[in-house]
Amino acid sequence: MSEQSQTFRSFKDKWEQNQTLAFAETMREGSDIFNWILKRNGLETVELFSQWLTGRKRILDAGCGNGRVTALLDRYAPESAQIVGVDLTAAHVARENMADNPRTEFHPGDLLGDLTELGQFDLIYCQEVLHHTLDPKRAFLNLTSLLTDGGEIAIYVYKIKAPLREYADDMIRRAISPMPYEQAIEEMKQITELGRILSELNLKVRIPEVRLLDIEAGEYDLQRFIYNFFLKCFWNPEMSEAENVAINYDWYHPQLCSRHTIEEVEGWFNEAGLTIIHSLTDPYGITVRGIRKS
Repeated sequence: MSEQSQTFRSFKDKWEQNQTLAFAETMREGSDIFNWILKRNGLETVELFSQWLTGRKRILDAGCGNGRVTALLDRYAPESAQIVGVDLTAAHVARENMADNPRTEFHPGDLLGDLTELGQFDLIYCQEVLHHTLDPKRAFLNLTSLLTDGGEIAIYVYKIKAPLREYADDMIRRAISPMPYEQAIEEMKQITELGRILSELNLKVRIPEVRLLDIEAGEYDLQRFIYNFFLKCFWNPEMSEAENVAINYDWYHPQLCSRHTIEEVEGWFNEAGLTIIHSLTDPYGITVRGIRKS
């Protein structure tokens, strides 16, 4: 099975088996997920998030998954705005989750394919998606062709992490990516349990700089120290065990899972002729927002 086919199967299984994954936490103001979405985009408050959406006419959630962020955009966008979601594997799941909302529409579609029938947009949100495509740069440039003059695109991609974290991630990914969904989930339960135990220890550790391992000096929660530099073992006590397991599966099972540098991503924006208005590199990924000048 090719990497592309495996990744398609991986996400199809994930969304069909976890139709409402992270939906409630994405929508709940003040939750870890809600805050993470706003803050990585430089929008620290609900008021700033609402202002960001003010005046938008057509918004595209590119790679919408189960529609959780589509629903978030829908909640805070102007009533006159049209919200469109496109996803290769889960448009039908998002459509079902948002069945009671008449102004949202969902389409199956490949971000590397012909998207012109979707029309033009003054905001394209594409986060946690491009790194799962066969060619993230080409998918990005394909999306920017849908921007209106003055339109904005906001992306988030995985960053290249510390060397031991990269090694462990790739080793686990090689081991579980050939597994069917049920078997991979069983393996992820152990990774999730490790994350839970480390989190519940609630220990702070002060760590010196270790340049060879890309470890920055500072005080860390023990679970986050392991998570940041050695092994993704996600645990969020606001979510169920099954949701935590599915999120670890989301990281490890898809074979297409590229990681990037800020210089590389900024190069995409420059090639597209976009002006960068916000950029943030956190321990896990890179968020960049850019606009097409009128």
